[in-house]
Amino acid sequence: MTTKGHVYVIDDDEAMRDSLSFLLDSAGFGVKLFDDAQSFLDALPGLAFGCVLSDVRMPGIDGIELLKRMKAQHSPFPILIMTGHGDVPLAVEAMKLGAVDFLEKPFEDDRLTAMIETAIRQAEPAAQNEAIAQDIVGRVASLSPRERQVMEGLVAGLSNKLIARDYDISPRTIEVYRANVMTKMQAGSLSELVRLAMRAGMLKD
Repeated sequence: MTTKGHVYVIDDDEAMRDSLSFLLDSAGFGVKLFDDAQSFLDALPGLAFGCVLSDVRMPGIDGIELLKRMKAQHSPFPILIMTGHGDVPLAVEAMKLGAVDFLEKPFEDDRLTAMIETAIRQAEPAAQNEAIAQDIVGRVASLSPRERQVMEGLVAGLSNKLIARDYDISPRTIEVYRANVMTKMQAGSLSELVRLAMRAGMLKD
């Protein structure tokens, strides 16, 4: 049972991966190892939220390029970068690209585990918000084109009669569409529907 969260280690050095796996597993984290950044990116859509621990210098996609790709995907996963001696300029660039922090090798075990715990704790609310937002977008996508039109009318403050007039259908039919919209959007009230529409980007705050 993982209590502290997931950690995804990306390093082309097998001895380093094994060492980190043993350390993090002993500290109570769920650990998954990757020997290059591409295999991690390929697996990313199916991974549970967690902290990424990546070396900065790797063949193929290095730590900097990984950060750029994660940023482009708006990934909520916090990223810690490991650097060798003399790589501070690279580490600074990594921070500018969104890395939470960087560690210079060799690093103290306690410092690493503390940094991972902090990174997960600070990033978790944003990750949860992102998951909720994606769920709401999925609900909107489940609406038929007509249901979407009715929802847009409702959140714009239009009455059933006005929406019916706009689309030249009966108010009774609008009531059926309205009920479908509330069910599919999992909204218990009109105000809740408006909040969901805002989260889905259909309305601006």
